[in-house]
Amino acid sequence: MTTHPATSADSHAQFIIVMGVSGSGKTTLAEGIADAMGWLYAEGDDFHSQANVSKMAAGHPLTDEDRWPWLRAIGTWIDEHERDGRSAVVTCSALKRTYRDLLREGRDHVRFVYLDVPQQVLEERLANRTGHYMPPSLLPSQLETLEPLQPDESGVVVHAHQSPDASLAEALELLGLTPQH
Repeated sequence: MTTHPATSADSHAQFIIVMGVSGSGKTTLAEGIADAMGWLYAEGDDFHSQANVSKMAAGHPLTDEDRWPWLRAIGTWIDEHERDGRSAVVTCSALKRTYRDLLREGRDHVRFVYLDVPQQVLEERLANRTGHYMPPSLLPSQLETLEPLQPDESGVVVHAHQSPDASLAEALELLGLTPQH
C-alpha cells in the first residue's frame, strides 16, 4: 500500500479511521492528520441519526442495532471518496471488532488508529469538556464494550495521553505518512 496521498488515477486513496472511546482525542488527531496530509476529514458523530444523538444525550448507551446504520453511513462516505480517488480521515469510536470488520469490508485501503488513553485521563478530559452531547456517564459502558485493535487488524495504536502534537507525530510515524506541508 502506498503511504502518500493519491495524486493520479492509478494511485489508491487511503482512509484512516481514528477510533477510541469518548474523550480519547479522536477529533483532534483526525483533524491533525487530515491537515498534515492535505486529506479530507469527516467527524463520525455527524453520521449519527437524530435518534442516536438524542439517546446518547439522555445518557443511554447505543445498542448494536443503533450503530449498524451509522457504521454503514460512514462506509458509504468512504466508498464515495474512494471512487473519486480522494484520501480521507474520519473519526468513529469503532469499539468492537465487528464494527471495524464492517467498516473494512471491501475496503482494502482502510486503516485504523486506536487511541489508547488511561481511564483516569479520559475521566478528566470528559469532566472538562463542554458542548458535546455525550455525557461522561457513558464512559464506563464504552470501556466495557471496547475491544482494542488486534495485531491482525490493519492499523496502529497511539498512546494518546501525551500532548496532541506528540500524538500526531506518533500517529504519522506509525502509519508511515509524510506530512505534505
